[in-house]
Amino acid sequence: MPLLVNGARVDLARPTGDMIRAHPHLEEKAKLLRSQPAQIVEPKGLLYVQQREFAVTTPKDGSVSILGSDDATTCHIVVLRHTGSGATCLTHCDGSDTEAEVSLIMSSVKSFSNSTGCGRLEVHLVGGFNDDRQLSQKLTNQLLRAFDLQPEDVHLVTFCVTELNDREEQDIHFPIIYGIAVNVKTAEIFPATFPEKGPDEDLRSAHVLTGAPLTNIYDAKTEQLQIGPYFWGPFPHVDFWLEQDDAQILQNLSTSPLAEPPHFVSHIRATLTFLKEHPFPSRSLFPDRKPRIYKKNEEGLWEQVCSDKI
Repeated sequence: MPLLVNGARVDLARPTGDMIRAHPHLEEKAKLLRSQPAQIVEPKGLLYVQQREFAVTTPKDGSVSILGSDDATTCHIVVLRHTGSGATCLTHCDGSDTEAEVSLIMSSVKSFSNSTGCGRLEVHLVGGFNDDRQLSQKLTNQLLRAFDLQPEDVHLVTFCVTELNDREEQDIHFPIIYGIAVNVKTAEIFPATFPEKGPDEDLRSAHVLTGAPLTNIYDAKTEQLQIGPYFWGPFPHVDFWLEQDDAQILQNLSTSPLAEPPHFVSHIRATLTFLKEHPFPSRSLFPDRKPRIYKKNEEGLWEQVCSDKI
């Protein structure tokens, strides 16, 4: 019950370059995706997914119509969709525990698709580039293997990763696509950027920086975004890192310093500042040990729901 391309099992013993040559339509589709300019996705109807988060919903969702993520350099963005139910999951993987993460998103999509007699599971992989440390290639291989280990057939439909998502400028490699979005209603996938990455952007980033596992942030049944409760201890050497100049932060806290988007350092600084301000989130952020709940308002924007109304 393996990973399939055009109905044939992917031979993972061979290099990915061989797979691309054996299935030229994958390269054509990647080329088509790369040629599209990144669309700016406004907050209305959007559920933004950060690194090590995932969200799953269906076309019946009255609040969320777009799932999206960006700022992926060596990371990969994965979209898994069941064509029968339309259940769609988007996640932003960094290679921390790929096999467990793939099992998690598989079960999340299947939970919305079990009653659907027809349809198949399709996966779309986007991200990475030819980075010096070959972290992108490693993650590509991990994802392919993890999907190939699943008990169900999974059809690889989009493969725009690593060498297929690479551009070179003055001997420096960069990703072409840093972010994508998927329209849950139409299944369209397109390059995207997101002016708004909230709510609770710093809190969610802090959760990742302190070593969080992959986390589901959305309940499609109630159409609520649920953040936390998250717990961590004082972040080691936080004052030291906040005293460093931009070059030091970029060099030491990025997997690919030369390819990061321009806002990387300011984002890391904001996250470190948040960690310094909240060394014990059990006291300052989650004293009642309940999640922060958000629901879309009439304008299609996230609005916090008081916990006593839940």
